[in-house]
Amino acid sequence: MLKLSVILLCGLFYVDAGMSRNQTNSDSPEVTTPLGKVKGSLMTTRLGKTIYAFRGIRYGEPPVGQQRFKQAEPVEPWEGTFDASKEGPSCGWLESKLQSEDCLRLNVYTTKLAEPGSAPRPVVVFFHPGGFWSRSGQSYIYGPEYLLDEDIILVTCNYRIGALGFFSTGDSLAPGNLGLKDQVEVLRFIQKNIRSFNGDPNSVTITGQSAGGWSVSLHLVSPMSKGLFHRAIVQSGAATYQNPFPPHQKDLAKKLARLLDCPTDTTGSMLVCLNTKPFEDIVATLTKFWEWHGDPILIWTPVIEPDLPGVERFLVEQPVDSIKHGRFEQVPVIGGIVKDEFAGVVVGVVEAARKGDNSVFDDINANFTKIAPISYLYERGTNRSLEISEDLRKFYFKGQPVGKDNYEGLGELYADGVTIFGVHRFINLLGKHSSKPVYYYNFAYQGRYSHVYWSEKKSFGVVHEDDLLYLFRKEEFPAIGGNDSEVLTLRRMTSIWGNFARTGEPIPVNNPDFSDFVWTPFTRDNPAYLEITDTLKIKKNLYIDRMNEWDKLFPIEY
Repeated sequence: MLKLSVILLCGLFYVDAGMSRNQTNSDSPEVTTPLGKVKGSLMTTRLGKTIYAFRGIRYGEPPVGQQRFKQAEPVEPWEGTFDASKEGPSCGWLESKLQSEDCLRLNVYTTKLAEPGSAPRPVVVFFHPGGFWSRSGQSYIYGPEYLLDEDIILVTCNYRIGALGFFSTGDSLAPGNLGLKDQVEVLRFIQKNIRSFNGDPNSVTITGQSAGGWSVSLHLVSPMSKGLFHRAIVQSGAATYQNPFPPHQKDLAKKLARLLDCPTDTTGSMLVCLNTKPFEDIVATLTKFWEWHGDPILIWTPVIEPDLPGVERFLVEQPVDSIKHGRFEQVPVIGGIVKDEFAGVVVGVVEAARKGDNSVFDDINANFTKIAPISYLYERGTNRSLEISEDLRKFYFKGQPVGKDNYEGLGELYADGVTIFGVHRFINLLGKHSSKPVYYYNFAYQGRYSHVYWSEKKSFGVVHEDDLLYLFRKEEFPAIGGNDSEVLTLRRMTSIWGNFARTGEPIPVNNPDFSDFVWTPFTRDNPAYLEITDTLKIKKNLYIDRMNEWDKLFPIEY
């Protein structure tokens, strides 16, 4: 909804020789891995620790030419020393300047290199957000300076996005989910190589926000990811949302082909032609798939793959069914949302209306049953779709036309449809079917910085990605440090993430920032969640009235 939504998204092996040759006494630290030598650079944490940063390491062979729409091949060993001292390219997205199809890259950050006899550190892997069509793992977006004050190894990565990552026709030529299979290749790389960076392949926590959160929830149910991680953190997005995944996206594939003057009669003819097109041209088609002011946010999505001989399947059934029947990786999980999520998309509409331009509100009021399924991600063109839309209109707008004086319900509807309901479902399913603890949170801390502001520079609220400001250094925002009021929340967030990665328990003991606080796990019988503001409180039944509305409209048996 609206251009603002675009802004919001946007095994064991021998390592002794590698350990003995790791260099720590220069501005170019060097590590020897089973693939070859890697040269990095130095960064500094918030508290002044030295970070050994290895950026842009290739984990998969470049998916170019005839490999463009195929599953990534693991990177081959290299001769000489791989230069990982500077930023690697991102995968193609509209606002990226440093990009390339040779984008299957990851970053490894550590404050202690491997030495003979040193204890390996737990690994935290972060899958970036961006609606499966934007962003990257590059350090200027998700820098390590905050999390690396914890004694962990941080891995961030790119994966193919948009059409290049999720093109699917449901057959052997394009079964789909390439971007998610790229993520699996990252996890396989970690199993084989992370010891060389002083990481523990037997202690891997996967984390992700928004599309990255969707990704983490999908790794929990994917047979390809089994055994590759040991804990999971899902932030502001889960794949258990209201719309079932399709078996393919042939209609989108054919539209892409037509936009690039390619034939559409067979998958083969489409791919032969699409493989000849500059990848920038493929990326540039994205805006042609938006139907209403930048919506739908989800365009190229995961699919349920066909069972094909000799082809790995990332997703074999609906995630809801996998969890209900116990076919998922039973690991400790943290999951949660931020207080307002995507509600901030109303800012531009409200400010335009205050200046006399009510065109968007008028469109919503006149055409809600057409717009709602596009923006809030449910089935279209059916009698049931009409019933759902009318029910949502009554619930969120109280039977009144929506406008600049009563926009709050519109913001809540957008937040719930795009983000909150999927996470609610995910937590409730795990709370019933997982044998491991599930921790639920609502991040409601209002600091000075946010991703959405009114024109008078007042923040809208606590919106999508605001929690990441207390986990990662983002260059578009001032650094947090010294006596800043945000420091306590930053310390709490990084401590929770770090302690969970080390122990599977979110709250560290003997830490004065928590004062012996106990985070009660979520169960269906005790729907507890942690509210994070200036203080920490355990509450129950997060947004229960709104979630009951969605459970009524999209019922499942938990």
